Parts: sequence; C-alpha cells; structure tokens
Amino acid sequence: MSEQAYAENEEREVVRLFRSPTLDTVLMVEDTIKKNSGEFTRRKIWQKLPRKVMWQTFVKIIEYLESINKIVVSKEGIVVYIWNPGLAAKFLKLNRRRL
Repeated sequence: MSEQAYAENEEREVVRLFRSPTLDTVLMVEDTIKKNSGEFTRRKIWQKLPRKVMWQTFVKIIEYLESINKIVVSKEGIVVYIWNPGLAAKFLKLNRRRL
C-alpha cells in the first residue's frame, strides 16, 4: 500500500469515528421510545424524533438499546421499552445482601 493510500485510509477511519451517536442523541431516542412504547415501528419512531438523526445512526442506537435490554423490537418492527429501573434496583439490593 502506498503512503498516500495509507493516509487516505486513515482519514476514512477518522471520519467513521465521528459518526458515532452522542450520548445526547442516544438519550433523545430512548426518551422518544419510552413515551411511545409499543405504539410505533422503528420508522415511525425515527420520524417522531424531536431532532433529525441519520437512519444509520438511529439503527445503531436501536441495536445498542436492544443489547443492554432496554428495548425489544417485535417481528413486525414495533418498538417496546422494557427497562424497569425499580425492579433493577431491587435486584441489585438483593444481590448486595448476598455478598
């Protein structure tokens, strides 16, 4: 690989890093899902966001929220908020007693 091609490849990787969603954007998407839980598909949730977000960024956020068990997406694409902070707090309290 030539030096110029290597430099161009590095620039592309840096650009890719800047496309990651910010915490503010993740929280905005999570809040919108929480308010509309079980009512809309991913596309409708995306359209209801208070600020515009690129579709690819939105999909990344959806994947992240699914991976940490805050949401589930049905076969039909309906997004449901499932995170229960009260239950999580009780669980953590029980586990601390055992330690």
